This record gives sequence, structure tokens and C-alpha cells, in this order.
Amino acid sequence: MTKLLQIGELAKHCGVSTDTLRFYEKSGLLAPSARTEGGYRLYADEAISQVMFILRGKEMGLSLDEIHELSDIREEATLHTCAEVKGITQRRLNEVSEKIAALERVKHALTRLNAACCGMDDDDATHCSILETLAESEDSNSCC
Repeated sequence: MTKLLQIGELAKHCGVSTDTLRFYEKSGLLAPSARTEGGYRLYADEAISQVMFILRGKEMGLSLDEIHELSDIREEATLHTCAEVKGITQRRLNEVSEKIAALERVKHALTRLNAACCGMDDDDATHCSILETLAESEDSNSCC
């Protein structure tokens, strides 16, 4: 017979809080195997594997919806293809690549902005090139 774990035991084993497990349950990612007469959640050993699956997905930057999708595929793997799984991770990879590209553009702009400023402690900011550049951008992109 499989030993059932109380929510605190499962949380401790997986290194998460009981609130996290309750959140995963509300999100449909985790379900208790049973409840005690007092209403306490009991989880089968397989729940450890499911929580670790969720945590690894989060480490990879997957959303809970994507993890849910992958978890559903995992449960009925014979009804799905590797291409479906790869499609989910490929979409996420594309999103991450777009965010990295946007952050690189921001980094480049900030680097140029910082390089143009003298950054002297004894100069007041009256003629600060950073403030001037930001003000020019504001004036040229008038909203009114």
C-alpha cells in the first residue's frame, strides 16, 4: 500500500510551502488523493513527482498554464506527440528571445545615455546630458 502524505509532509519533502501546494491545487495542477475525516489533504507518493514537475517547469520559465498543458499531455502521453510538447516550449522560447532582444535594445540605449554623461559629483544637474536627452524625447513625442 502506498503511504499517503499530509500536506505539510509533501511541502517539506518538495521544499515549498503548504500555501504553494494549495495554490497548485486551486490551479488544477495538483490534487489530493484523499482527505481525512477532519478534511486534511492526503497525497500519494506520485504527488512528489508532480510537484517537482511543476517546479522544474517554473525554473524553465514556463507559465502555470503551459505547465498545466504539459502535465495533461504527460498524463495521456500516448495520445500526444513530441511535436505538441516541443510546440509549447518553442512558443515560450520565442517569447523569451523577444524579451531578451527588447532588453538588449534597452541596455544599448542606457549604455549610450550613460556614456554621454560626465557623472561628476561636483557638477549640478542643470546641464546633465541624460536629463536633456530624456527631455528631448519627451518634446519630440508630444502627446497633445
